[in-house]
Amino acid sequence: MPESQVQDFYKGCGIFITGATGFLGMGLVEKLLRCCPDSGKIYLLVRPKRGKAIEERLEDVTKNKVFEKLKETNPDALQKLVAVAGDIGEENLGLSDADRKLLLDNVSVVFHCAATLDFETGIKPAVQINLRGTRSVVQLCQSLPKLKAFVHVSSAYVNCLRREVKEELYPVEHDPDKIIDQVLSVTDESALEELSKELCGDHPNTYTYTKLLAEHVVARAAAKVPSAIVRPSMITCAVKEPVPGWISSTNGPSGFLMGAAKGVVRRLPIATDVVYDYIPVDMVISEMIVAAWQAGTQKSSQVSIYHCTTSTQNPFRWHMVYKNMNNMLRKYPLVGAVWYPNIKILTTLSLFKFSSIFVHFIPGFFLDLVARITGGRPRLVTLHSKINSSLDRLQFFIYNEWKYHNDRTRELTEKLTGDDKKVFDFNVGNLDWYPYFDTMALGVRRYLNKEELKTLPAAKKKQRILQGVHYALLLAIYGVAFYTGLKLTGGDKTLALLSLPLTYLFFSII
Repeated sequence: MPESQVQDFYKGCGIFITGATGFLGMGLVEKLLRCCPDSGKIYLLVRPKRGKAIEERLEDVTKNKVFEKLKETNPDALQKLVAVAGDIGEENLGLSDADRKLLLDNVSVVFHCAATLDFETGIKPAVQINLRGTRSVVQLCQSLPKLKAFVHVSSAYVNCLRREVKEELYPVEHDPDKIIDQVLSVTDESALEELSKELCGDHPNTYTYTKLLAEHVVARAAAKVPSAIVRPSMITCAVKEPVPGWISSTNGPSGFLMGAAKGVVRRLPIATDVVYDYIPVDMVISEMIVAAWQAGTQKSSQVSIYHCTTSTQNPFRWHMVYKNMNNMLRKYPLVGAVWYPNIKILTTLSLFKFSSIFVHFIPGFFLDLVARITGGRPRLVTLHSKINSSLDRLQFFIYNEWKYHNDRTRELTEKLTGDDKKVFDFNVGNLDWYPYFDTMALGVRRYLNKEELKTLPAAKKKQRILQGVHYALLLAIYGVAFYTGLKLTGGDKTLALLSLPLTYLFFSII
């Protein structure tokens, strides 16, 4: 047996990756370069942008902080990256004949990470990218003479209409090929809207619907294409690799912590006892790499499906960390904070929106006014309007819970040798949630709010000032409440004092 079965599998393999400019894709590229150093070149599908060549876009990708560790230990590894011009939303990936031949001659392993994640995306772009794009990748795989394995990144939430989900392919009502033809033939926007409602049915958005159909596209080709489908839940920051806390996505809890650290997001609509299925990005990446090894060595005629999830093995509930969230935020303050961080969880969306009027929109209006006067850019009211709008779309996922069984994923970990278990660790049973969220708070500070550790002393000094202003404002509010009570009661101080507990009760509710 080789020292590392997984690393041995990738020796000399050319690798093709879609979605490499995204959060998951960038992390996958870094992990392959660092932990599978004997692989061949890594070909990245990069969409050309106006005024920017694909080589420039590739250079932008390698500037991401995810590659810092690699640049210190093996900077030459980045020379293995090759940008290939294309577009996942175009027919046949928009590849030129020359680039297609380049892939046919060199690629042995394919990772399909590209997708549109926007829940507001219309049915047509969702079908073009998530469904037809997957079909195009599968068709490419079928023509690769050296293909050893194909991994398709799906989502645990494609089966969100079922509250308990196993690692299997569930039947669908519609034929993927017919849906592609039907949707792409419609040009009228109102007709597309009606068609979207008809096709998606009870699905909360076009994303879960098209990604579910895409799994069937992969499964149909499994007899010819050694395949695996990895279904992650909500992907969050890295727990260990390449640096604890690394993240480049504002989706999920990191986005809220980003705003909370600045002091502009002060309420979260969350059910504290509901299981939320979060999964660190480095664990997803490790499972993807191992899933390709397994698909390429087991030679099955059926697709293998893996849940990269925590709900049934190591469930997370917000009450496990909520009481310490403010301490975490204040432990890693920001120089760019506009107010003293003080986050509070509200259990219903309606209460959150009511509270937002007083703790988000009114302060945001005055801070935006100050920004206008001082020549800055007013954006807080717009920010909170977007947050409220996005929560309407996310409500289905915020207040429901799912059980995603991950038996096959657990079995996959047991197939690894001792060395591979360390290098490609995706055992979620080892995840300790409290320190992980502390890591997340620090990661959000560095990677999303763009503040390095050396700024902490200045940030703590500013936090003390903001804290003083915060409590001074609270004292002023209570003073106004008492004064108003005096006016309403004709100067009766005893009755006016009742305004203080009423004010406290109001703030405790919102």
